[in-house]
Amino acid sequence: MSRVLCSLLACAALLAGAPARAQEATPIQFVLDWKYQGIHAWYFLAKERGYFAQEKVDVAFDQGDGSASAVTKVMAGTYQAAFGDLNAIVQNAATSRPNVPVMVYMIYNRAPFAIMAKASGPIRSLKDLEGRNVGSPAGGAAMKMFPALAERSGIDTTKVSWTNMAPNLQEQMLLQGQVDASAVFSVTAYMNLVAQRVDPDKDIRWFHYADNGIALYGNGVLVSPQLLKDRPEAVAGLVRAIHKGLRDTVADPDAAIEALAKQEPLVNKAIEKRRLLYALQNVVLTPEAARRGVGDVDDDRLRLAIGQVKEAFELPRAPAPGDVFDRRFLPPLADRQLRLK
Repeated sequence: MSRVLCSLLACAALLAGAPARAQEATPIQFVLDWKYQGIHAWYFLAKERGYFAQEKVDVAFDQGDGSASAVTKVMAGTYQAAFGDLNAIVQNAATSRPNVPVMVYMIYNRAPFAIMAKASGPIRSLKDLEGRNVGSPAGGAAMKMFPALAERSGIDTTKVSWTNMAPNLQEQMLLQGQVDASAVFSVTAYMNLVAQRVDPDKDIRWFHYADNGIALYGNGVLVSPQLLKDRPEAVAGLVRAIHKGLRDTVADPDAAIEALAKQEPLVNKAIEKRRLLYALQNVVLTPEAARRGVGDVDDDRLRLAIGQVKEAFELPRAPAPGDVFDRRFLPPLADRQLRLK
């Protein structure tokens, strides 16, 4: 009898613990593309408002050192998710490398890659980059995607030299004449110039990849194939929570910047709000995003972009759009058609 009683008590304890275990949040290590900036505010607003907790995902954010590097870190297994570059996913998928992540929520509908040069300098066209020195951080996506721009612009890449530099020195080294141009993320560089009391519209000449025949998408939320396979419900929850954060950011940018400042008290809130608005207006809330909703892509455009990456890097194959982007977890279209007030 005592053995039977013990068995019953053990079963009761297991049953009592089952609901608790079922409610445990899935831990997700998430790496950003860069240091904390206004362009990350929606993640911290989502966290502050409890959206991740509501979706039973426990997301820990780390700062990054490049949007292409974020992809590599997920492939290495250090992180399960990231805010990284779709084009880096394409390159790795084309060479059949293991553990290539998949994009599940596109944020930068227009890739923010750009070449910037001083307006007073000799670079007046992209062709003028030949024989010049261009600066970039080692893991910078704009540098990695430069061959695609060169292919479309008739630039002989063998005549362009590169200088690797610390990310925080990119604008400074250009202004001091240590490089002739710099390959940048416009959403980052634009406001870094403002912070250095430079007028980015008058003092800088911009060559945006998107304005020069490049159909590329940019950064979005990507996840490891393991997370996608083992915990699809967690991926769905992660996407829903981030979308709610972005939705609320569009509705109230000030609240988002306040959430960012709680995460990183040293940020300049005025500068980061302006950076956030610049990104929303120029690379997130595009005409295509208005039609298809934030988070989605156009398959025909993505197919073209993949082809441009394949040509530029002489990749062995062109992955199908479905190999690099998975729209199954997107909220309904009506919820994703966002507009700034």
